[in-house]
Amino acid sequence: MICGDARVRRTSAAVATVVGMQQRISLITLGVHDLARERAFYEALGWADAQQPDGEVCFFQAGGMAFGLWTRLGGHGAPGIEIAHNVRTPDEVAAVLAEAEAAGGSIVRPAEVAEWGGTSGAFADPEGYVWEVAHNPGWTIAADGSITI
Repeated sequence: MICGDARVRRTSAAVATVVGMQQRISLITLGVHDLARERAFYEALGWADAQQPDGEVCFFQAGGMAFGLWTRLGGHGAPGIEIAHNVRTPDEVAAVLAEAEAAGGSIVRPAEVAEWGGTSGAFADPEGYVWEVAHNPGWTIAADGSITI
């Protein structure tokens, strides 16, 4: 049964448990060929306070989500787009990937510890759009699902 943004499984007449991926986007990342040029473009538009941990990626806070520019998008190179759904614990990465596969998606990259210290995996929806599912220990997820980088 679908109820709002989560599936509800009836376990008894009086008790229901909510399962499923929260209905939210944490991060949209664009694959770019020239990170410095792209960062300068968005800064010229008034975007500020980019976090750039290395020469391959930078992130801008964009309301309750993040916007990223990455030269190695998803490991398959630029250009392209990837949507991300951040979760609160490393174990949730594999759980959301399993839910996506059960719903008809395909696993692009299984859950694994990432070089940047978090846990990450990815699935594709039936049309091939890729979603990264990640736990980033350096980012905060509020109760409403908004993130702070």
